[in-house]
Amino acid sequence: MRHARQISMALLCGVMLATWTGVPAGAGARAASYKQLQYPPLHEVVVPDVQRVTLPNGMRLFVLEDHELPLINMSARIRVGSIYEPADKVGLADITGEVMRTGGTTSRTGDELDQQLEQIAASVETGIGLNSGYASVSVLKDDIDTGLSILADVLMHPAFRADKIELAKVQQRSSISRRNDEPGEIAAREFGSLIYGPDSVYARTTEYATIDNITRDDLVAFHQRYYGPNNMMLAVWGDFDAAQMIAKIEQAFAGWEKTDIEPAPAPQVEYDWPATVNLVARADLNQSNIYVGHIGGLRSDPDYFALTVMNEILGGSFTGRLFKNVRSRQGLAYSVGGTYSSGLDHRGVFRMGCQTKAGSTVHAIQAMIDEARRMTTDEVTDEELKLAKESYLNSFVFNFDSTSEVITRLMTYEYFGYPEDFLQQTRAGVEKVTKADVLRAAREHLRPDKMQILVVGQPDAFDEPLSTLGSVNTIDITIPTPGQ
Repeated sequence: MRHARQISMALLCGVMLATWTGVPAGAGARAASYKQLQYPPLHEVVVPDVQRVTLPNGMRLFVLEDHELPLINMSARIRVGSIYEPADKVGLADITGEVMRTGGTTSRTGDELDQQLEQIAASVETGIGLNSGYASVSVLKDDIDTGLSILADVLMHPAFRADKIELAKVQQRSSISRRNDEPGEIAAREFGSLIYGPDSVYARTTEYATIDNITRDDLVAFHQRYYGPNNMMLAVWGDFDAAQMIAKIEQAFAGWEKTDIEPAPAPQVEYDWPATVNLVARADLNQSNIYVGHIGGLRSDPDYFALTVMNEILGGSFTGRLFKNVRSRQGLAYSVGGTYSSGLDHRGVFRMGCQTKAGSTVHAIQAMIDEARRMTTDEVTDEELKLAKESYLNSFVFNFDSTSEVITRLMTYEYFGYPEDFLQQTRAGVEKVTKADVLRAAREHLRPDKMQILVVGQPDAFDEPLSTLGSVNTIDITIPTPGQ
């Protein structure tokens, strides 16, 4: 009986395989190649309708009902950022954003806020990044009045208590002391400094001296200058009635008056296309961390769609040329990749990077540059173009797999001055990209002979002297002591 069941199962599997391949069972023909599989066109993505409202105080709201779960979320974006902090007080924006929450408000300490939020399983967070500030609340729908009142209180009446300021400074100093512990972090930091310049708002770093320069008065002034309802957007989504929610938000922020501030636009990047070779010497390393590249672009560039496809072909995960040629075929790297980054408000960075044994350092650098150069000399293949476009288009739907992604992206596009359907425009643009478009964009935006090269590693163990690539600039990463 057992033998008969095995024969029956084998016949059933054969019939199922024949059904899938279209080959008659027992015909002995080979199964069709995966390359011959045909797929139906992707369904159109239905984007939910987000309601926009501007309150009398100038605050812009993005409202989207979602009744799947009894939760309500809010996410604020404030036009502020570390790009606006003084050069001698780098770290001011970060500390301000942190202590707004940890320092509590004029009516409640940060610890009291923690206890109150813990009792209702809610969270309220604040922070300031490079080019925007943020604040958020996540709460059960029955506790929205409490969560919203805390969010409004934190944004409008931060107390900036001295003990929490000092704690934030201690954490900053600790981070400075450890910043040279990881070679990968060193490489990323110093490469950004090469591209933008060490004094650029996009590359400067905190130091003991800049942290010491920051006072409570600085935090208060920074908040007063940039925080106001007309300098803020607020997205809210979850289980609520839109009209009632808008009324709640208007009431919560009713006492917040408009500010006169008109923040300056983000500084633009000046770049003169230098070709440099740079070394951070580390005698304790037996492998090299390498970055090679130059300035990138903006998403508003008409070539953005073609560059998106080019980026996938050159550096896209396991199918990109860097992975296939530098790692798999030549065996020159443990990990390798690349990206042509296009910023929303300032130019991004084009960089290729890898980790390799010290004895393959120069060879790996030359191999990566060769791949960038090949993008500018020959058209990509039909298969590469198809795979790159499918990779982007097939993952497009995941941009809409949650309500939070939809509404926060819409707010982000408005914040940076992009059309609300920019993502859909990108999809349509990528679909139209041709091999000629990729070649033209690569020739326009890639400069294989104007690369900046950075290596963090042990020069005595390199396969060839780094000077074979050009005059070597040795970068000193010594951390200045307090008072320097």
